[in-house]
Amino acid sequence: MKKLFLNLSISLLMLTSSFAQELVIGEERVEPGIVFIFEGAIKDVIIPESNNLSVNETNIHIEARVNWDSTNIPEGTPAEGFVAYLKINAIVYNQKTGLKTFVDLIPHINLIDNFHYARNISLPGEVDDLYTVEFKVNPPHEFDLAFHKDWVDEYGTDLFKNTTFIYKNVDFELIAKASRN
Repeated sequence: MKKLFLNLSISLLMLTSSFAQELVIGEERVEPGIVFIFEGAIKDVIIPESNNLSVNETNIHIEARVNWDSTNIPEGTPAEGFVAYLKINAIVYNQKTGLKTFVDLIPHINLIDNFHYARNISLPGEVDDLYTVEFKVNPPHEFDLAFHKDWVDEYGTDLFKNTTFIYKNVDFELIAKASRN
């Protein structure tokens, strides 16, 4: 019985990991109710191919899902709706060699996450190395987003302040070795 349970558990774990599409690197919330979920995902074909790394030249798809919180958000804000016009970049540091990769995350859309910020990247080292990932998040520029008086009266003229989130000891190995096929 124990052997059967162990075999079923291993099979379930393998099945679950084959469907695991993303590695959550970190989750954050900033006022006035914006939620950031930073992920490493399986590399994918991104169109237009002319300004995106091909699957053959990349290890992972790095993402920032940025949405309004489901509760405690400004009046009129769509719960869990996409937060647009942000400038997000990521710096991926190899903790073993010191090499780094810098990338701007741009808006993407797919059937799993819908709108999100992302980019295919090549890791600056081996897939089994550990990495530090720094996400720099900037609110929309003053010419990208205009504010109505009611918003300004309640929240001011900044959606939020420039923010940096740093995550150490990120292990991309399983995601980098996975395939969408």
